Amino acid sequence: MTTQTHQSLGEGIYTIPDVAFLLKLPQAKVRRWMTEFWDTQLGEKHQHQYSWGEGREKATNFHTLIEFYVFYQLRELNVSTKKILIAHEDMANQMHTPYPFAHAELLTDGKSILFELSDGVVIKADRTQQIAFKEIIENFCKKIAFSSDKVAEKFYPMGLDNHIIVDPRHQFGQPIISNTNILAETVYNLYDAGEDIDFIARLYKLSESEVEDAIALFTKTAA
Repeated sequence: MTTQTHQSLGEGIYTIPDVAFLLKLPQAKVRRWMTEFWDTQLGEKHQHQYSWGEGREKATNFHTLIEFYVFYQLRELNVSTKKILIAHEDMANQMHTPYPFAHAELLTDGKSILFELSDGVVIKADRTQQIAFKEIIENFCKKIAFSSDKVAEKFYPMGLDNHIIVDPRHQFGQPIISNTNILAETVYNLYDAGEDIDFIARLYKLSESEVEDAIALFTKTAA
């Protein structure tokens, strides 16, 4: 995992390879999405810079990482790219943020994109702005922890029940062991060099399950 020094402290720094690694996506797809959608279409519409740098040095922040995750989840639910981009534009305008997909209000029923207003009413995120009076469906963002103001603040690349966390306020947003400042990659590198799990756990005062989760991040494909 690589880091840059462009973005403000606490916003996280993620290169294209970092985003691809954390979301388990091909680098070529991540780069295409960044260039074609966020840097061009969305960037021009919102007058916002979502990334900086060129080539392998191109990087972005935590909220763009979350938007990529949400975009991918929506595509997996067979929501069309066109519909996603229209929803992003409309939600950004109504919520006054260039990162609407990083908010907890975003929901989906698999056919349309919805977002929740403060009074519990669910709005279809399309140009008709038709109100959909229906029960709020379960938020599909199962790897995201939100702040009190409903903005994404932490990402769990292997799920909320795992010890690995991505927090932009720690280690430039690189994966760490939850409730510590220990890089998951540091733990994995020791294991890869031949150290036993028990030794690593004692060295860093971690549980064996915490060490195993760090190792799994680099050796398994997240679900």
